[in-house]
Amino acid sequence: MNRIKELATLMRELDDSLAVCMRCGMCQSVCPLFSETGLESDVARGKLALLDGLMKKLFTHPEEVNKRLNKCLLCGSCTANCPSGVNVTDIFLKARAILTGFMGLSPAKKIILRGMLAHPKLFDRAMEWGAGFQKFFTKPVNDMLGTSCTRFASPLGDRHIKSLAPTPFHKIVPEINTAPGAAGIKVAFFTGCLVDKIFPQIGKAVLDVLDHYGAGVQITGDEACCGIPALSSGDTVTFNKLVCHNLALYDPDEIDYLVTACATCTSTIKKFWPLMADTGSPALQKKMERLTEKTLDINQFVVSKLGLKHADTVEPDQTHTVTYHDPCHLKKSLGVSAEPRQLIQANPDYRFVEMSESDRCCGMGGSFNLFYYGLSSAIGQRKRDDIAATKASVLTTGCPACMLQISDMLSKAGDSVMVRHPIEIYAEFLKKYDTDTKTHKTKTGCRPGI
Repeated sequence: MNRIKELATLMRELDDSLAVCMRCGMCQSVCPLFSETGLESDVARGKLALLDGLMKKLFTHPEEVNKRLNKCLLCGSCTANCPSGVNVTDIFLKARAILTGFMGLSPAKKIILRGMLAHPKLFDRAMEWGAGFQKFFTKPVNDMLGTSCTRFASPLGDRHIKSLAPTPFHKIVPEINTAPGAAGIKVAFFTGCLVDKIFPQIGKAVLDVLDHYGAGVQITGDEACCGIPALSSGDTVTFNKLVCHNLALYDPDEIDYLVTACATCTSTIKKFWPLMADTGSPALQKKMERLTEKTLDINQFVVSKLGLKHADTVEPDQTHTVTYHDPCHLKKSLGVSAEPRQLIQANPDYRFVEMSESDRCCGMGGSFNLFYYGLSSAIGQRKRDDIAATKASVLTTGCPACMLQISDMLSKAGDSVMVRHPIEIYAEFLKKYDTDTKTHKTKTGCRPGI
């Protein structure tokens, strides 16, 4: 009965949202999928028209509606550029929840989402097992990018994939709870699945930066996924379970901020938890609202709450040319764009070059990459070409999922370009700054300006 009421509520919200769309077609000019296919059914306007008759089609052609609705990157380009202010991403997530509530999950998704993702410890063990055996099924293809391809025919096709880290971040740093230092700020660090299992060096860089400023840090030993894979599949049951699990780990009264180094995690916690989560408790719902208000992307947090550092004693050595890709979930969803660039440009060893269409979607789109890899690659190839045109030796972006997609595209093109997170570039600078500061103080007996 509760499930029926939930779906009925989503239906009413969907009807109210659809009424705002003027069918102007502005979304066509910004949709990366439409630019590849030219199909009206692939653009937001076409999908919204389809959803107008969802109540009827839901009972007659649910598979057709579901297939067309899931053929979307959820990049938010249409939402960010809609003159009527239609939040298309929110509408599509609610519609997917309705369809999944009616049709149920496929057996494969049920195993992955409810059988594994909903159980953090089991999910961690499975990924650790995969890391141990991956060398038998993959072979390295690009050492600089750390990419591999499969040794045998597999569902992954011709992808160049990033290897799972030999040791995940949660094993390197199982748990931390330190008091605030010089910064006078206590920060909870939400690691996220990709940072934990593929890019632990990003997590290390975050801790190095927080330690440099003297921020107190909390890392729990039992973090779960933020829930976006489940929500994108319409599985609100798993999504709600993951949200409640994570909420139990944090007390908003004991921290000043919750930060993440993943654009998708930040967007999910800050926007989609309040929009879609049903905790089943008014008190827990209030706790969620307070926590999401304190959530910030790490780039934004450093710039706005800690302040960038510049050291007069550091000699610039611009041996690296770096460019930046704007993740959709960071710029379009959260409006964070200048801050990552500021972190990058604070490091005098890097010469920053802006790429063309830096905020154009890279084509990842989570599960979209799995089900529509041909289209995902075509969109990603355009991003790779824009990167190559800058002649940069380093590509940075604030989203680990984008890092996976761009690494795939660069690797298949045979490019020698490193893919890094802006916080890594800044942490590298702070390490050099600390070393030069100590040397300067030893020689002169005074502290250089900041």
